[in-house]
Amino acid sequence: MINTEEITFKARHFNLAGGLFFPENFDKSIAHPAIVVTHPTSADMNQTSSIYATKLAENGFLTLAYDASYQGQSEGEPRYIEDPASRTNDIMYAIDYLDTLPFVDNDRIGAMGICAGGGYTINAAKTDKRIKAVGTAAGASAGAAYREAFGPDDQLIATLEQVAAQRTAEATGAEPMMTQWIPNSQEEREAAGINDLDIVEAVDYYKTPRGADEFSPNKLRFTSLALLLNYDPANLAEKLLTQPLEIIVGDKPGSFGSYRFGYEIYNKAASKNKELTVLPGISHYDLYDQPKAVEPAVAELTTFFNENL
Repeated sequence: MINTEEITFKARHFNLAGGLFFPENFDKSIAHPAIVVTHPTSADMNQTSSIYATKLAENGFLTLAYDASYQGQSEGEPRYIEDPASRTNDIMYAIDYLDTLPFVDNDRIGAMGICAGGGYTINAAKTDKRIKAVGTAAGASAGAAYREAFGPDDQLIATLEQVAAQRTAEATGAEPMMTQWIPNSQEEREAAGINDLDIVEAVDYYKTPRGADEFSPNKLRFTSLALLLNYDPANLAEKLLTQPLEIIVGDKPGSFGSYRFGYEIYNKAASKNKELTVLPGISHYDLYDQPKAVEPAVAELTTFFNENL
């Protein structure tokens, strides 16, 4: 049995909500390694990140899961912004918080993330060397996924023109424009003619009792798209990503690109100690919550963090 504690910690201008996950019989009188666990886009800490935080705690690690700035139970206005810079800084603020805890060994802090949370973790690790070991499960670049979703360069530019017009409208009094991350049902997806594996499984995860959560409402502020389209966590990985690295992906690829991103980061990373684990017959969303994927992923991550923290 593990114990959990609800927490808040400071970001730059407001507080983030999170949870600490303590291993059984945790001794607060000594310093322990700790792992920050970061959730995907559109998600919150009650979903897949808490699954990994819980299972890593069951395997002996103190873990911290949290909600991103402007989202979930964390503070920040306006709501439903997805800002890669803020998402990256959130990880650093989580480490700032861990640094203040007497039962955390500041020289043994790791970080992992799921889907885009993996990309943000990589982005943070490039410059925050307090992160001593980096893990990802279905890690992905939200920027690459959206650039590919919008298609050819002329369509990307057209989208950015729409964002520019909307920012002007909102600056002069218009209501914020909200869009959604995924279709709200399989019927809506089918009507839109979307058959990609990752989108099909995203709807099954986020919009059914399997993974639905009140703090994950499938809302995105439209102007955030400009921030996502300009984001690339693989940039400079060959120079800056030096920590031990464990990348876990499934071999059933979809449009979110975690399979390809896993190989890209593995090949580019400056890390001397790096491993790419490809789970056969596993999809992106299997790695969110399905035991056939999560159990081997956690086993790999446990071994990895034990060896490197």
